[in-house]
Amino acid sequence: MANKRERHAAIRDIIENRAVASQEDLRKLLLQRGWDVTQSTLSRDLHEMRLARIPTTNGVRYAFPEAADHEEGGKATLEIILPALFQKVDGVAELIVLKTITGGASPVAVALDLEDLPDVVGTIAGDDTILIICRSRQARERLTKRILRLSKE
Repeated sequence: MANKRERHAAIRDIIENRAVASQEDLRKLLLQRGWDVTQSTLSRDLHEMRLARIPTTNGVRYAFPEAADHEEGGKATLEIILPALFQKVDGVAELIVLKTITGGASPVAVALDLEDLPDVVGTIAGDDTILIICRSRQARERLTKRILRLSKE
């Protein structure tokens, strides 16, 4: 377990101090520090650490979801990240399916969760898709309208 903590610390240090666009780039940087990890181990680490690939003005890079927020005291806000990550939204009954660019689902889901919306029961995020469970059809309609409004800003 100590090795894993140390490896996670090395990953955190690299991500916080360098722009890393791919797992392979990160794997090579870890190797330079003495960590010879497989792609599957690195994938697990990135998932456990909640790292996501987010768009920046200099291209896509790995970052912690909270790094996508330039304001709001370190909280990811939908107003900041949704316009850059949004692809489309659809829904049925109490469910919303929100599609993002590749790697965008996690930071958007975190931003939704941080808003603590009374209409939202919970979110489940994949790589580019979020399932949002709402309390009612009316709640789904309200949130869908808000998502569409924010994604255009």
